[in-house]
Amino acid sequence: MNARKYLAELLGTFLFMMVGYMSVPALHAAAPAAPNLLVVPFSFGLGLLAAIFAFGGISGGHFNPAVTVAALLDRRLPPVEGVAYIIAQIIGAIAAAVVVLLTVSQQAVADGITKPGAGISDMSALVLETIFTAIFLAVILTVTKRNGSMAVVAIPLTLVAIHFAIATITGSSVNPARSIGSAVVGGDLNQLWIYLVGPTVGGIIGYGIYKVMDGGGEEPLT
Repeated sequence: MNARKYLAELLGTFLFMMVGYMSVPALHAAAPAAPNLLVVPFSFGLGLLAAIFAFGGISGGHFNPAVTVAALLDRRLPPVEGVAYIIAQIIGAIAAAVVVLLTVSQQAVADGITKPGAGISDMSALVLETIFTAIFLAVILTVTKRNGSMAVVAIPLTLVAIHFAIATITGSSVNPARSIGSAVVGGDLNQLWIYLVGPTVGGIIGYGIYKVMDGGGEEPLT
């Protein structure tokens, strides 16, 4: 039943983002004891791991519009279903941000808005988000086809690595839903476009890399 898949994407994205979003106020409460480059990357990576375990078996565990775009290009799901996945992911992310707003503060949400770091231009952030999303999607598409049993570990660990690389440079989104949730509820949409365009284009490029190197495939995401 498709409704069950859409609910799984919504709840999975909610779980994923709750862990990630809450790591920001948790970090601030613990500072300087908890280093930023440990707490936030591992929170998002482990949040994704938990979401995949809980709901990935139902929907395929996208929890990211960029992943869904790449899956659509690879014909792993029909267009109508892909659109519904993306809507569910955005609702899940916004719901998670609302919970942080209600239980902590709007400032806690705003502190987690993805934006370029000090001295980083919007264009540089756009390029990096595009490149790292492409890397992420190439890994996801390849591992879910070639070694599905390892996907549950490989994908979250890749996300952790990406956060280590660019968290302080771009905010490390590589996921439009992640950025939409914090930007909408946190009240700052000024640079959201970077995190809509970059990961979406990166997802397309990642699919292209996968297609060239692996030859494609139509097996469902696992």
